[in-house]
Amino acid sequence: MVTSQHEASHRIFQERPDLLAPVFRILGVPLPENADVEILSADVTEIRPLERRVDTVLRVGRPGGERLMLAIEAQGKRAEEKVVSWAYYLSYLKAKYKCPALLLVVCQDKATADWAAGPFRLGPDGWAALSLHPLVVGPGNLPMITDEEEAAQDLTLATFSAMAHGRHQEAPAILEALARALETVDKEVFSYYSDMLEIALGDETPAQETWRNLMSSRTIFPGRGTAVETLYLEGKAEGRAEERAQNVLRVLDKRGILVQNVTRERITNCTDLSTLGRWLDRAFSVDSAEEIFAEES
Repeated sequence: MVTSQHEASHRIFQERPDLLAPVFRILGVPLPENADVEILSADVTEIRPLERRVDTVLRVGRPGGERLMLAIEAQGKRAEEKVVSWAYYLSYLKAKYKCPALLLVVCQDKATADWAAGPFRLGPDGWAALSLHPLVVGPGNLPMITDEEEAAQDLTLATFSAMAHGRHQEAPAILEALARALETVDKEVFSYYSDMLEIALGDETPAQETWRNLMSSRTIFPGRGTAVETLYLEGKAEGRAEERAQNVLRVLDKRGILVQNVTRERITNCTDLSTLGRWLDRAFSVDSAEEIFAEES
């Protein structure tokens, strides 16, 4: 799973390559039809002494058909020194794979996105020996998806859009629409998008706090049996069972009754609230810890 805000901004393209199609439509750049996406090594070092590593490298196209290389960089702030690295990435990928190469820069604030769009001209004053024109996606060109049904139609794009607009005043509405859209998906899909977005929104930001609150409540439509509601209820029941098991052990301990390891494990591993309730009642009167299991055995 992703480990940082920066990582989330480009890793989503590796794990959900279907995001490329809507992003490239937004940018007005055609992709090869029915293209396969292949994740390649991000190491673009030829011979040390200098290590160079692009965030994500994808090869897009079909065997025997049109192909292009796509280098994806997440950029959090203006950094003039990155321009030379970007030019190197494109030149290296073109030379190694013998097909056109593009650079996509992912930004979460408009000022950085405006800068990253370039163009950057490398060479002496008055002569552009090399001109660099990155593709840039960020708050300025990604749609703000505040409609639940629209978010549900493309969860990947909706999540990516929420990353980009996390600092916008409409962020709460965007996040709520996505939270509602996630109600109908299975646990694995829910966990992926929930965790990915929480990390991408940054540590201790207002948007991250809003998202955490939405994910912790998970009762937008109680009683419908959705995945979101199920996850919430399961977590709540698990917490109650753990607390009740500790109460059983606490009563036995206060009464000075020895609890063997095997007995302790049986109590703490139990998740049935009714069973734990019976054990708790018996804990006040039994002479040995094992006696609380009398009827169960």
